Amino acid sequence: MAFFAAAVTREATMNQESLRTLIRHKIHNGRLPHDSITRVWSSPSDGELCDACDTILSKDQLVMEGTTLAPGRKPFHFHVRCFQIWDDERRVGV
Repeated sequence: MAFFAAAVTREATMNQESLRTLIRHKIHNGRLPHDSITRVWSSPSDGELCDACDTILSKDQLVMEGTTLAPGRKPFHFHVRCFQIWDDERRVGV
């Protein structure tokens, strides 16, 4: 249970620039797409792991879920804030 609490608070406490740097790195190494996501939707979280900051979304948060055209790729899950930063960074052309 302590791991869950630590994971939930990481996204909330990570400063904007650290989060931006982490997301940039993941785009660069291919863990996050640098092209657009073809379909995006949001819904209440069911405890998914954010692909951007590697923390669990709490059940009182919205999860942004998106898919790409890349074959075999699983859907990506983001906190709203992480999705916004990812979208900004991928447009810059990291």
